[in-house]
Amino acid sequence: MGAIVVRLREAVLSWGTVEQSAVLPDPVSIPLRWRLGAVPVVLFTAAAWAAGSRRGRFSRLVRLACAGHDLPPATECQARYAVRAVRWAARLMPMRWACMEDSTAAALLLTVARRRGEWRHGVATDPIRLHAWIADPEGGPVEESPDTALYTPTYTPDGPGPARVKRGVRP
Repeated sequence: MGAIVVRLREAVLSWGTVEQSAVLPDPVSIPLRWRLGAVPVVLFTAAAWAAGSRRGRFSRLVRLACAGHDLPPATECQARYAVRAVRWAARLMPMRWACMEDSTAAALLLTVARRRGEWRHGVATDPIRLHAWIADPEGGPVEESPDTALYTPTYTPDGPGPARVKRGVRP
């Protein structure tokens, strides 16, 4: 099998910092059915994270995030509700809960809703850092800070970049 080359966008020097807002965002509305669905999904994601060896943790979460791979794509609104609901449900988790767990649970919540969450995992440079997120049907990050644009997708269910469009598969 040949090597896969991932081309990174030109990066602006950041010296390892990103500006953060000092003001808390306004509370957002999340429909009750999305919040109710998020609770067991977050617990299931946490169980998948904790089960098995540490070495296999990333693979387990990726498989979980890609469970709805063959479903119809979620709308931007559905993806937004899923991400918000997962963040709402996960705020009291007594464990590490970061972007990987967050995006996996959001993708799984969309799967439960019979929709495909466009899950992304990417890398940014200067300094090197990783991030995972849910993308809308056009490939834009959902409920993410503007600095997510610094990340180049290196893994999606269908390869780098917006899923399905490049390979001629209808969304």
